[in-house]
Amino acid sequence: MPLCGRGFRLEEATIDDMQRAIHNGTVTAVQLVECYAERAMQTDDYINSLLEFNPDALDIAANLDRERVAGKDRGPLHGIPFTVKENIGTKDNMETTAGSWALLGSRVPRDAFVVKKMREAGAVLLGKATLSEWADMRSNNYSEGYSARGGQARSPYNFTVNPGGSSSGSAIGVAANAVAVSLGTETDGSVINPAMRNSIVGFKPTVGLTSRAGVVPETEHQDTVGTFGRSVRDAVYTLDAIYGKDQRDNYTLAQQTPQGGYTQFLTDKRALKGATFGLPWQSFWRHADAEQLRQLGALLDLIKTAGATIINGTEITDYETIVSPDWWDWDWGTRRGYPNESEYTVVAVDFYNNIKTYLSELENTDIRSLEDIVRYNYDNDGTEGGNPWPLGNPAFYSGQDGFLASLATKGIRDETYWQALEFTQTKTRKGIDDALTYKGKKLDGLLVPSAVGQSYQISAQAGYPIITLPAGIHSATGMPFGLAILQTAWAEAALVKFGSAIEDLQKTTKGNVYKRSLPTWEGYRKKPIPLLNIYEGSD
Repeated sequence: MPLCGRGFRLEEATIDDMQRAIHNGTVTAVQLVECYAERAMQTDDYINSLLEFNPDALDIAANLDRERVAGKDRGPLHGIPFTVKENIGTKDNMETTAGSWALLGSRVPRDAFVVKKMREAGAVLLGKATLSEWADMRSNNYSEGYSARGGQARSPYNFTVNPGGSSSGSAIGVAANAVAVSLGTETDGSVINPAMRNSIVGFKPTVGLTSRAGVVPETEHQDTVGTFGRSVRDAVYTLDAIYGKDQRDNYTLAQQTPQGGYTQFLTDKRALKGATFGLPWQSFWRHADAEQLRQLGALLDLIKTAGATIINGTEITDYETIVSPDWWDWDWGTRRGYPNESEYTVVAVDFYNNIKTYLSELENTDIRSLEDIVRYNYDNDGTEGGNPWPLGNPAFYSGQDGFLASLATKGIRDETYWQALEFTQTKTRKGIDDALTYKGKKLDGLLVPSAVGQSYQISAQAGYPIITLPAGIHSATGMPFGLAILQTAWAEAALVKFGSAIEDLQKTTKGNVYKRSLPTWEGYRKKPIPLLNIYEGSD
């Protein structure tokens, strides 16, 4: 990357670095936008992280520069460029389509609440990030990071394998230094998975901490908006900007938050002295492969040398039943014969209803229901892959089987639905809460390998928060993996405290290689579709 403005090194720069450069006159908000736009153009033919550039970005940045000159400072995000996943609504000159041609030209009624909050914090919306179409709801066998409108997003670490998703472009852009921070959405893994697979920090908050109003939905019971950054501090600055109560999302009205936000809980490695973490070995760790265990084991040893205690065997209650033995599986309940204990039972019903509510507010579109979306995909089979391959699109290998499963429910909340909702929420919440208590003492978090998809899946079903930190590179493909911390509801402060402490330990320990590393651009001339669905960290 070339230097930005009057000699500012933008590559790997933190938000604090950018603010110092702005204050000393080395760079302006306009120049940050220009430099990140140049980087996006330089890399987008390769990684395709940016679906749409905001034509108003330079004007927004110029206004923010004038504000600063006039003495107004909005805080740490003033003048900082960010992107949002393309399923997050913006009432401006950009589209909100969830990656589908079906919604092209539709108009949202207002900015999503989280976008409104970012604008108020002074951040500059650089553009919309690529994603897995409809946030992975439409298909169960597909190319992660692909959408008909956006094309295939690729990890800058390896162009041929799964880049993580569904918030693929959000994570990829941050990892490739094509933007400072980004917002993504998660139903089950869509923040943690791409963050982990692109060697950045991903922060998924408790369901209800960040509003979903204005976001294309999957399920009201698990959807949440999370943040991506190259450091914990940057991800937390962004979280502080977007959380809060919103009358258009009643889940936010019950949130429990600290006065003064979450930045105050950032700390350093000294906070690890006296901390106690649990290690759910049978629940999650035994599913990791040997190489990941070796590298993460070295990081755990490092954490212990900083004064922390790690207790092995703090298991998720009933993990034998609720944790899939075969990696991530949101229909695990059905596969063992109990659809009334399956997450997918809930998601399929909720999507049918939630998407209808979302579509009802749009203008300039004839798409008003899931039936309309399904028909559109059949009518545009070559691009939207209504039928399974080879009739449709190879990126949507199983066609739109996810939509068809939801369509079959007609949104009816029957006894099976309510039993599934009760089972998945109650079992996972009790499971995590029990594991967080050892011999009557409350633990400071559960350390888990975030490449093992079951770890963030249990958290997703519970609606609980999780943070993932870069922790290593797998030799098989050159793809990153991470170390995550699980917590209970509304315990984001603990995740900030210990996430930042572990990160500081990683960065300040001489010779430590178990931390964020720069992309290697392996296979940069290769453009396969579909991508190889490889998860290196799980047996």
